[in-house]
Amino acid sequence: MAGLTYTMLDTAHLSTAEIYGKVLCDLGEKYPEIVGLSADLAKSTKIGLFGEKFPNRFFNTGIAEQNMFGMAAGMAKAGLVPFVSTFAVFTSMRALDQVHTDICYQNLNVKMIATHAGLSFGQAGSTHHCTEDIAIMRSMANLRVIVPADGIETANAVQKAYETKGPVYIRINRGFDQKLYDSMEYDFEIGKAVQLVDGTDITLIACGSCVYQAVQAAKILQEVDGVKARVLNMHTIKPIDREAILRAVHETRRIITMEDHNIYGGLGSAVAEVMAESGKACAFRRLGIPDVFSIIGLHEDLMAYYKIDTNGILDAVREVMGMDFEENDNWEDEM
Repeated sequence: MAGLTYTMLDTAHLSTAEIYGKVLCDLGEKYPEIVGLSADLAKSTKIGLFGEKFPNRFFNTGIAEQNMFGMAAGMAKAGLVPFVSTFAVFTSMRALDQVHTDICYQNLNVKMIATHAGLSFGQAGSTHHCTEDIAIMRSMANLRVIVPADGIETANAVQKAYETKGPVYIRINRGFDQKLYDSMEYDFEIGKAVQLVDGTDITLIACGSCVYQAVQAAKILQEVDGVKARVLNMHTIKPIDREAILRAVHETRRIITMEDHNIYGGLGSAVAEVMAESGKACAFRRLGIPDVFSIIGLHEDLMAYYKIDTNGILDAVREVMGMDFEENDNWEDEM
C-alpha cells in the first residue's frame, strides 16, 4: 500500500492538478519504478513537479501524444509504472488508437492522468473542451475510469491507481476545484460510491466538479423545501457501483445525475444502464451538456449556462419532485 496521507491543510493553496503532481512526487520517492511522461504540457498538467524532482525518470516527448502513449506501453512491458499526463481531449481522442491498442488491448499497467477535462478550460475554446471522454474511455476494455471530486480525492485516486494493476484513466479539471473533503480518511475505494448526504426523497448522483454543487443543492433543499436529498459521489464511472444505484432506486424512487460531460454516454448513461438492466423504474433525469459543442466562457459561467451548478440542480429537483409515479416497493407487476 502507498500509505501517503494528506489533509485539507496540505492542499489549501494547491490546485487539483498541483496536488496530483505532489502525490506523484511522494510516490516516486517510495517506488523507483514510477516514471512520468508529458507531451510538452508538463507545466500545465503539473507533472513537471515530478520531472523537476526525478529528471532521469521523466520524459517529454514533445507535441506527439500518440508516440507518448506508445512509449508508455513499452515502458510498462519492461516493468515500469508510467504515469502519463496531458489534456483530457488529447488523451481520449488524439491518442485514442494508442490507448486502445497499445495499452488497453494488452492490459498494461499505464496510469493516464487527464487534466483540463469537461468545461474546466472553458475560455480556451470548444476544441479544448472535453465533454466526450467519459463515454469514450469507459468503452475501452480493461480500463478503469475515475473522476475525482476535489484535490483530496485526486490524491486518493492517484495512490489507488498505483496499487491497482492494469490501465487507469483519472479525469481531473484544470484546477481550482471547491474543497469537499477534509482528509483522505473516508474509505476511498475504486468502484464504490461515497454517500456524502443522507436522504430519502431523491438521490443526486454526481461526479467531478458537480459533486460540490450537488452537496450545496442538498443543503438548500433541506432548509428551504424540506426535501431530503441523498448525495452520492460516484467517483468511479467504471466499474460503477451498481449496489449504491439500486439501493437509491429502492429507497428514494427518484434519481438525478449530474456531470460536466455530454449527457450521452457518461455518468447518466451508466446509471441508466444499471437501472434498465435491473427492471426497476423510477423518476429519472440526466443533467449535463446537451448534444452540442459547448460555448466558450469561464468554467463557473458554463456550468450555470448548462444548468449543472447548484441553481440548475435545484430547478431539476423541484421539477422531478412534482412528477407522479407509482410509489410502491413491489415491482412484480412491472417485470
